[in-house]
Amino acid sequence: MTDLAGETASACRVCGGEVAEFLDLGRQPLSDRFVEPGELADEFSYRLAVGQCASCTMVQLVEEVPRQLMFHEDYPYHSSGSSVMREHFTEIARDFLRTEAADPFIVEIGCNDGIMLKTVKDAGVRHLGFEPSAGVAEVARAEGVNVRTDFFEEATAAAVRAAEGPADVIYAANTLCHIPYLDSIFRGVDALLAPHGVFVFEDPYLGDVVTKTAFDQIYDEHFFLFSVGSVQAMALRFGFELVDVRRLPVHGGEVRYTLARAGAREPSAAVARLLADEREQRLTDRATLRAFASNVTTIKDELVTLLSGLRAEGRRVVGYGATAKSATVTNFCGIGPALVPFMCDTTPAKQNRLTPGRHIPVRPPAAFADPYPDYALLFAWNHAEEIMAKEQAFRQAGGRWILYVPDVHVV
Repeated sequence: MTDLAGETASACRVCGGEVAEFLDLGRQPLSDRFVEPGELADEFSYRLAVGQCASCTMVQLVEEVPRQLMFHEDYPYHSSGSSVMREHFTEIARDFLRTEAADPFIVEIGCNDGIMLKTVKDAGVRHLGFEPSAGVAEVARAEGVNVRTDFFEEATAAAVRAAEGPADVIYAANTLCHIPYLDSIFRGVDALLAPHGVFVFEDPYLGDVVTKTAFDQIYDEHFFLFSVGSVQAMALRFGFELVDVRRLPVHGGEVRYTLARAGAREPSAAVARLLADEREQRLTDRATLRAFASNVTTIKDELVTLLSGLRAEGRRVVGYGATAKSATVTNFCGIGPALVPFMCDTTPAKQNRLTPGRHIPVRPPAAFADPYPDYALLFAWNHAEEIMAKEQAFRQAGGRWILYVPDVHVV
């Protein structure tokens, strides 16, 4: 891999405070850069380390990967690939459509393939999606969704305000945590949001990551790991107020945050309750984060020991789900084709390529049953229920699932 470091963050990207590192996951490739065999010499790498701000408690990566390397024309992730996520986005779209605005305008930051905005479009409501990855943006346009192939920031938001007027809802799902330059994002929200509008975003929750030792939620695209306390501090810094929170089961555990202009709405009791839970759990204490880092090392050691033992017994293990998260696991743990000969994935753009860094071949789903392996290492553990229901024949054939969240275990 080409040893190119991203920008090192010695100061908090939100408030400028001192960032203290607590976990180093080693050198990593771009998590969604699935390579052809001839491209191996050109792989980008960076140091995947996580720290916490001593001032605002925001947990964040120490090095930033340039955004144009991650979000590009061939970006392979499609939000509509899971039936659970399709339902999830339909539900939130219907919530937004209940707005009392006379002629509502709904904007999504990082709309991906348009799965949420399609419901808005079908209702005949004005909308716009920002999506810098041209490939998935075209998928959304094919569904009739209005998309601007651009990054959301102050200048682009102001241009939309001038052309379309203010937005009643600005929404982002699994997007805001990707963006190190939150000051520009909030200036954009300030420029575009109506006086009584809401800025709603949902992202992986630090509380779930720590409780479940879900260290694979840490990768290049997830620059921040939000907690309610750090989001509240961030909102106040940029002239907004956290007015509601909701725990979500998707993607291994997330929180949906609702922000409004300061004083525009009364905060719900849910905000105080979740803040109290975080204080009781000492979620952002350094000792808690250091214990989490120690648990990550334990999982690494136990997973490699299990896979090595199965190989020694002549057992066959196949990876299931060539997720972005899997790059963190395979590269941190040193898992390559010797332990996992191939992975199966439903995304055509990943098939017949090699996984980032460790170069495990990715094959179509049909390869999983040709023949079934003895064990399947479930990298897409956040969709475990949906996947296991679909793959009952694997279980009936004697197959067993290996999971590593919240610990290493065999199902």
